[in-house]
Amino acid sequence: MKLQKIIFISFILVTLLTGCSKPEIETSPGAAITGELKQWHNVVLTITGPHASETDTDPNPFTDYRMDVVFTHESGSPSYTVPGYFAADGNAAETSADSGDKWRAHLSPDKTGNWNYQVLFSLKGAPTEWNGITGSFEVSESDKTGRDFRAQGRLQYVGERYLKFAGTGEYFLKAGADAPETLLAYMDFDGTVSAKPAGVVRQGEAITSNLKTWEPHVRDWNEGDPVWQGGKGKGLIGAINYLAGTGCNAFSFLTYNAGGDGDNVWPHVSRDDKLHMDVSKLDQWGIVFEHGTSLGMYLHFKLQETENDDLNHRNEDSKAQALDGGDLGPQRKLYLRELIARYGHNLALNWNLGEENSQSTEQQKAMAGYIRESDPYGHNIVLHTFPNKHDEVYGALLGDKQALTGLSIQNNNVSLTHAEAVKWVKLSEESGHPWVVAHDEPGNAALGSPPDPDYPGMKEAKAAIELERLKPDANLNQLKLPTVDEIRKEVLWGQLLAGGAGVEYYFGYKLPQNDLNCQDWRSRSLTWKWSSIALQFFKDHDIPFWEMHNANKLVSNFDNDNTVYCFAKPGSLYLLYMPGNQVTLMNILDMMRDEGVYSVKWFNPREGGPLQDGPVTQIMGNGIRDLGPPPSDPLQDWLIVVRRD
Repeated sequence: MKLQKIIFISFILVTLLTGCSKPEIETSPGAAITGELKQWHNVVLTITGPHASETDTDPNPFTDYRMDVVFTHESGSPSYTVPGYFAADGNAAETSADSGDKWRAHLSPDKTGNWNYQVLFSLKGAPTEWNGITGSFEVSESDKTGRDFRAQGRLQYVGERYLKFAGTGEYFLKAGADAPETLLAYMDFDGTVSAKPAGVVRQGEAITSNLKTWEPHVRDWNEGDPVWQGGKGKGLIGAINYLAGTGCNAFSFLTYNAGGDGDNVWPHVSRDDKLHMDVSKLDQWGIVFEHGTSLGMYLHFKLQETENDDLNHRNEDSKAQALDGGDLGPQRKLYLRELIARYGHNLALNWNLGEENSQSTEQQKAMAGYIRESDPYGHNIVLHTFPNKHDEVYGALLGDKQALTGLSIQNNNVSLTHAEAVKWVKLSEESGHPWVVAHDEPGNAALGSPPDPDYPGMKEAKAAIELERLKPDANLNQLKLPTVDEIRKEVLWGQLLAGGAGVEYYFGYKLPQNDLNCQDWRSRSLTWKWSSIALQFFKDHDIPFWEMHNANKLVSNFDNDNTVYCFAKPGSLYLLYMPGNQVTLMNILDMMRDEGVYSVKWFNPREGGPLQDGPVTQIMGNGIRDLGPPPSDPLQDWLIVVRRD
């Protein structure tokens, strides 16, 4: 122990003298600790183990070898068994190496102080010479501030409707991008190719560029941001910079879509080899994810596309891309374990069992159970399914504490968002196992959330949709293009004031910058602006949303429609959202069960800013109260804040 302390002190001195922030510390022969040794940061243990290649078959480094590391705080708690992985030469993101003798595990430590580790290393179930390697290292306090999740700690499911930061104790609301689903189909990642050549038609749309450059966001890359191999990665890193800079805090991506719409994202060495992983590609993915964590961006892992689950109703090619036919077999276990091992140390994320998931309930439970068993940090596990399958799929999992902790809802009409969120928040709470309910694909597949009205190509797309609506067999519901204002009103505020955890916006395939070809997040700049205003409102005005529930009955909205929303902590605070679809002479709130004096303020959800006074500034409880008209623009949407003095 004395020797280890001397080594640690020496490391501190070297750091101060050289300015090096990420030296390598050898804690025991053949093992090294790298990264910033601070609370909530990515601490990396690398051991020198058996030499292997990512395409070896006997032994296969991904299925025959198994590395786990038990990290234990000096107090005895917490103790995490963290899955490890084959890391080739230990620098594959830069070298593109496919072989080497480095094996790795990540810890994001909850506590400061001394941490001990023990390596468990086996070959086909039998201990190897690397089994039993031990060591220790010292963790200091984080030096991060602001949005960086390392200043806030791990985001955890705590048996409530909202996720909570372990470090600060604050609760979390999200807003961000659900598109493009092929975010990782990026030319700068090693081994990234498309099985679907340009020109292929998907639902009437010609795919002209199946891989991404993220060129529109290269200008958003900043000096000092990560890159790899001499400057690769600037486009995607810049895109994440841009989205974070708007005030949004989430983005999603498929990590496997072989046989799907894009058919261009998989973690394996090739599309058809399900038992060997592409080490350098996965290391490069990790650079992007960790950059997102540093910017306070919630990572939404969509683990498979609908073509990758049970597939017994699809064509033979896509069926061949299902992992174990939807079952929890060796392909699926390897895939899940590798993602958890490589990226589970990131502090804010969810594992989504699959987009438009059609596995059986038992398959879903098995997959969720394996994730829960393998993920030492217990990240949020959610499920996305078809709009007409909600009752069947979600209903079968209500109350099951071993399956989901949240929902990722898709609908086919943005106007349904509020009512759906109210429904599933209420049902999950009544089941005794509250879900974190988010809407991650509001709107139908064709239209979703549209670009800004003046975005290039939007005028032409709108005209083409209007022509389609004139056809005798047109589906008018599917061709009703929502406005950006309706997205703000019915999706964003409708979700939040239902008691939901937030929203990610899907981009419909009939519109510019859609779910497959989007490379310019500026296409939805108004939606990002309004989302940021909403998130900031809850912070700036100390809104205890985790203590509040939907209370539409208090404003006579018994159908949970989009006429007016009410979100309340009875006797203390009421939020009323008025969409402004028609002139309202009176804004009525039932306060029959409340006592005391309440202030009445108005918030502009379009421009933000301070709370404003209307004609009525104060009301009494014990009655049905008229809150009066807004300060201006009664045809616009407003949020009323009624708070007990």
